Amino acid sequence: MTGQRAGSSGEDPGWWESLPPQGDGYRQDAPQRDDAPAPHIPRHRSADHDTPARMPARTPARTPARGRTDAQARGSAGAGAPAAAGGRAEARRAAQGGGRAAQGGGRAAAAAGRRKPRRTRRIVVWSLVGTSLAVVGTGGFLYWRLNANLSSWDSAGVSESRPPEAQADANGNKPMNILLIGSDSRDGANKDLGGGDEGGARSDTTILLHVYADHKHAVGVSFPRDALVNVPKCMLPNKSWTKDQPNVMFNSAFSVGNFKDGNPACTQNTVEKLTDLRVDHTIVVNFEGFAAMTKAVGGVEVCLPNDIYERDINPNLPRKGKLMYPKGVQKVEGQAALDYVRLRHGIGDGSDVGRMQRQQAFLSSLIKQVKSNGMSPTSLFPLADAATKSLTVDEDLDSVQKLTDLAMTLKNIDLHDIKFLTTPWHYQGERIGLNHPEVDQLWASLKADRTLDGQDASAGSAAPSPDPAAPTATPAPPADGTGVKVAVYNGTTTGGLGTKAAATLKAANYTVTSTGNAPSQNHATTLVQYGSAGQKAHAEAVAALFPGSTVEAGGGAGVTLVLGKDYAATAPAAGTATTTDPGPVASKVAEDARSADDDACSNLTYG
Repeated sequence: MTGQRAGSSGEDPGWWESLPPQGDGYRQDAPQRDDAPAPHIPRHRSADHDTPARMPARTPARTPARGRTDAQARGSAGAGAPAAAGGRAEARRAAQGGGRAAQGGGRAAAAAGRRKPRRTRRIVVWSLVGTSLAVVGTGGFLYWRLNANLSSWDSAGVSESRPPEAQADANGNKPMNILLIGSDSRDGANKDLGGGDEGGARSDTTILLHVYADHKHAVGVSFPRDALVNVPKCMLPNKSWTKDQPNVMFNSAFSVGNFKDGNPACTQNTVEKLTDLRVDHTIVVNFEGFAAMTKAVGGVEVCLPNDIYERDINPNLPRKGKLMYPKGVQKVEGQAALDYVRLRHGIGDGSDVGRMQRQQAFLSSLIKQVKSNGMSPTSLFPLADAATKSLTVDEDLDSVQKLTDLAMTLKNIDLHDIKFLTTPWHYQGERIGLNHPEVDQLWASLKADRTLDGQDASAGSAAPSPDPAAPTATPAPPADGTGVKVAVYNGTTTGGLGTKAAATLKAANYTVTSTGNAPSQNHATTLVQYGSAGQKAHAEAVAALFPGSTVEAGGGAGVTLVLGKDYAATAPAAGTATTTDPGPVASKVAEDARSADDDACSNLTYG
């Protein structure tokens, strides 16, 4: 790649107002920011906030206390009357003679002996009930507190012209796309954390997280904020819509309309238009909350390739200043963590591309830290409290329960199977252009639910959870097709079957020599053919990977797999009959991807 270095967000984000463009001060925005101001978007409280149905969650914790106080008051008042009556009775008994008094005393003592166990049991029962109610009441309070932290953005600005939803398989599994926007809103504590002196909000970081339908793989794609893209129609504060805006900076979408907290709907519209992927959820994280989350997990391990001084953080300073962060591995939290992910000067070529690579490394370390802390309430509640305070979510995620359900779908993804990459790009003057056809191939592969290494992670591959009560069986040894060559042909009119079958074979170490369409595309069942008698055993092993298939001798020299309608019924999602196999992503894109378990000091800068 050649050309000038990409700067940061210097283009005027207020293009919809037909204002003249500003100069390129993009390289001077850390921590002072040079983007134009952007005024108010209403943050909508969750529908569950402060409603009569939610507020009583705190009541059970107080009610037992009042109940015990009343009972104690009644007990104190009632104790006086029996005591007085007992005194008068005792006097009468004393007057009638010591024998009767002694007899009465014996009966009283016996009664007291019988009453004491019941009183003890009542104390134990009330203690258990009170403790249980306190626990339940506290749990309800904590849930209400987290729920009250959340805010949601107005979905009215989401475009009506959207890519179709992904289709679920028979088990209800489907891929999911989550848009993550890091916002440097210029209000409140965000301003003190580096948001700048001007009002409004900017999208400092944007990542599209694609969660594959098997819920065992995920890839996060970073968008360069000064990449030149087409921003579609977006809603303004007066509910009118802008015109399409070609060839403008990606991060300008978040500033459309000068909403106080940004315009996540416009960024979502832009991503959907660019990728042809439907965004299922959009989450905005602000500076203040981000800093709090890093504190909640006890800091995040990062690595710096060289020493960082004061002027690297604030390039407006007249001199180098003191050492702020030494070279090498260290833990950062709060403001220090924020400085790290926003740092651009003094490292590599000073471009935003290098900063994105460090942001990806930081997110990897954050995920590692959360996993290592475990799932105990002690470790999770501070993180949940900080996270919910920092999030502005779409209306389909506006409760803790919905966020929890989303998190549960991600918890079993192994660190190595979480990948991060940047859209294929090149310098285009002071900005960044996207590489075609590489970027188009990336979106097509994600839409087809293919991992970066070409594996099909579509919903049909997700295995059901084992029954813990079922007896454990000895697992069959994995198929090993090392050295065996197989040609794959699609014997149906359903597109994409060859790719899925080839992935199955490659996973078992078979060599797939070719894929294509069979001469006849009306095969009812899957067929495995072999040429010579020596290939029959190999053909039978291949057939075992495709239940229901038949084996027969054929005219070829090796093993041939012809896919039938029986395989089509279980392989593709609905509505994909004419889908063209997208093929693998460009090898350079796959090679540059970062795994969440990569070393913290690797692949940190560009240039």
